[in-house]
Amino acid sequence: MWDNHQAIRLLANLLLGIAVLAATYTIGSWAVNSSTIPVMQVKVIGANNSGKELKHVTREQIDKVVRSEIKGNFLTINLDAMREGFEKLPWVRVASLRRHWPQGLEVTLEEHVAVAQWGGEELVNSHGELFIGSVVGGEERLPIFIGPTGSSFDVAAQYVAFSKLLRPLQQDIAQLVLSPRHAWRIQLESGTVLELGRDRMEDRLLRYVSTYDRSVEQLNRNLTYVDLRYSNGFAVRTQETLQHENRIASVKKAA
Repeated sequence: MWDNHQAIRLLANLLLGIAVLAATYTIGSWAVNSSTIPVMQVKVIGANNSGKELKHVTREQIDKVVRSEIKGNFLTINLDAMREGFEKLPWVRVASLRRHWPQGLEVTLEEHVAVAQWGGEELVNSHGELFIGSVVGGEERLPIFIGPTGSSFDVAAQYVAFSKLLRPLQQDIAQLVLSPRHAWRIQLESGTVLELGRDRMEDRLLRYVSTYDRSVEQLNRNLTYVDLRYSNGFAVRTQETLQHENRIASVKKAA
């Protein structure tokens, strides 16, 4: 047998393969069970502001996720479970994690950017998605969106379009309503309500903006309601008209 060089080479290769497998298994078992390569650093950065500090997610929240989700060492930690833990935080939209050799983790968090309030406790982000979070500071003056279930994306998109059209008048939207019959209504921060209807909404709003200086503003009165659903114009109701109608209603009720 020892004169058969082919058999000797085959036996040598077999023994070498077994040795490599044994070494791989030993090293792998050591890496999995070893405490000599623990996670020593977790770096958390914000995706919204080029790595600057997060606006809403607190250090306490981050520490809680890290303590509860870091199980194992640098090589065996479950990144998917840790990502899901971060994405359960109220203001986190997307979390991504990667190992940073030799003993660190880098966590990137994309926070929701709130553009409006929706109903009671929910907020709408810049993607038209709903989430639950507590507003702070200037966010307390967010506009209010109202619409049927599942319509937050459409309402957010129309808010952007309507706001752009209103920009020349320097008038901001305080409330945007989409009715169950898919009719649109805007309430401006001045209190004026613009009735847009179900079709050609942007054309109607553009007509209001383009004629504002030579028609609406010339009234020199506080408008409470503008009905833009007419084909060749619009109807307005002033504060004085509303007060007069209320007085008539009160008299009829008293009679």
